[in-house]
Amino acid sequence: MNCNFQKHAPLEEFYSFGESMCEYFGHRGSKQLHEGKPMRLGYKIWCGTTSRGYLVWFEPSQGTLFTKPDRSLDLGGSMVIKFVDALQERGFLPYHIFFDKVFTSVKLMSILRKKGVKATGTVREYRTERCPLKDPKELKKMKRGSFDYKVDESEEIIVCRWHDSSVVNICSNAVGIEPVRLTSRQSGAAKTRTQVHQPSLVKLYQEKVRGVGRMDQNIAKYKVKIRGMKWYSSFIGYVIDAALNNAWQLHRICCQDAQVDLLAFRRYVACVYLESNADTSSQGRRSRRLETESRFDMIGHWIIHQDKRTRCALCHSQTNTRCEKCQKGVHAKCFREYHIR
Repeated sequence: MNCNFQKHAPLEEFYSFGESMCEYFGHRGSKQLHEGKPMRLGYKIWCGTTSRGYLVWFEPSQGTLFTKPDRSLDLGGSMVIKFVDALQERGFLPYHIFFDKVFTSVKLMSILRKKGVKATGTVREYRTERCPLKDPKELKKMKRGSFDYKVDESEEIIVCRWHDSSVVNICSNAVGIEPVRLTSRQSGAAKTRTQVHQPSLVKLYQEKVRGVGRMDQNIAKYKVKIRGMKWYSSFIGYVIDAALNNAWQLHRICCQDAQVDLLAFRRYVACVYLESNADTSSQGRRSRRLETESRFDMIGHWIIHQDKRTRCALCHSQTNTRCEKCQKGVHAKCFREYHIR
């Protein structure tokens, strides 16, 4: 599935990397609890997505027992490197990857810069390599929107500490402070909107880091439920949901004039598969809805000769030709008009 996802993935500049959960409630030692996710209990999966939520690459978490992290990085940083290697197999393009504090470190930013990959992410204080920024307690006493930053010119890495509702540390090897913009924030005490200063790297991070979260939301909306006792049953459902999410994302990109929501898209896919795998020898009339779905899909419709003359589905006169997919008698002159809405 990884190969197929990467084969059809849209080439973009911005990607998001994070953790996803495959729901599982059975008695298996490898399941984990992850707060803040739509599916909190189950197997952890490392995921790399586009900013819209197309799943490009994934790998189930196996801990350090089967995954040997890089000597200078932890397990999360090593997974980011694996995702970058998968992206660069498609070409050495100016990728920009966003991730949260689980993965970010100054060492990881330095390695990615040497690989020619841009990266931005929130970072924990102990991973900033003792960067001499203002103390968080001191920054909290200043007005909201205040920030401090330091730049390592040799490594081309910036670490910024910004005071929002709390103090946030952000590290990047691609984006700087300028331009500093004003953004609207809600004041908790007065319940009013106030304008605060926001560095450029913070604004870009907040816009582009949500890819994995969007994919999780799409999968959690209409999950495939497989009633199986095997531990891998939930994985099968997760992969099917991820494939449907990816197909929907591609449909949104390719057919911008004919947008459909995720539920309608899944219903359409289900109808097509039910029709294509239906038992044609069964008695009774075929569903009118299934005929309509496939009649106008413009895929696999060929006109062929038939020995017995039947009535044309469009003009209702006798014909000795039919559509191979629809199994309807159609004249050659009526063929195009019959398959167009």
